[in-house]
Amino acid sequence: MKLTVFGASGGVGRQLLDQALAKGHDVTAVVRNPAKLDGKPVRVVRAADLATADVGTLLPAVEGADAVLSALGPPNNAAAGVASRGTRAILAAMRAAGTRRLVVVSAAPVGTTPSPGRPNPPRHDPGDGPFLRYLVYPIVKAALRPQYLDLAVMEDDVRDSGLDWTVLRPVQLTDKPVTGAYRTAVGQNVPGGRYVSRADVAHAMLAVLDRPDTVEQVIGMAN
Repeated sequence: MKLTVFGASGGVGRQLLDQALAKGHDVTAVVRNPAKLDGKPVRVVRAADLATADVGTLLPAVEGADAVLSALGPPNNAAAGVASRGTRAILAAMRAAGTRRLVVVSAAPVGTTPSPGRPNPPRHDPGDGPFLRYLVYPIVKAALRPQYLDLAVMEDDVRDSGLDWTVLRPVQLTDKPVTGAYRTAVGQNVPGGRYVSRADVAHAMLAVLDRPDTVEQVIGMAN
């Protein structure tokens, strides 16, 4: 497949790039700093700031792609907005190019995070047990509220895009190696899930490309 990867120099993005290349895919990577991908056998498109990038800048990256995969996400509260604004630019470029398949990474707590498109989400995710529901997520969501709102707004835009999208919502990320043994749940978080590796998130992003049943679905994932 011809794949375009956004956020290719980040934690999930680097794993995605390596795994896609190992599978023989033809990869275009969109990054701020091409030097971070020196030595990688990929076509590199530089986008200094996705939030302000116009369609003309991103069109060459997505034109002719079989799928676009985005690992964009705010690394901290100060960077909140990068996912929603960047994804909005990606969606505009994809529509202009006629490219339809999109896979994006979000996060497990987003399912219960209010957003303009979902002002009254469920108070609790059915996959979350009492420990996560009443102890962990209230603390995490209070501390990282700007980041989760950014991802929630991103999901709003993806759902309304008219494209063939899949949203992956992993739990807490680790740097452990790929296993392929993670669990997934359609439309909710994975019961009992606490951790999953960035490498396995990348593996799942590639795996859903061959699964038409994942189109227009939100999928929770955990180990």
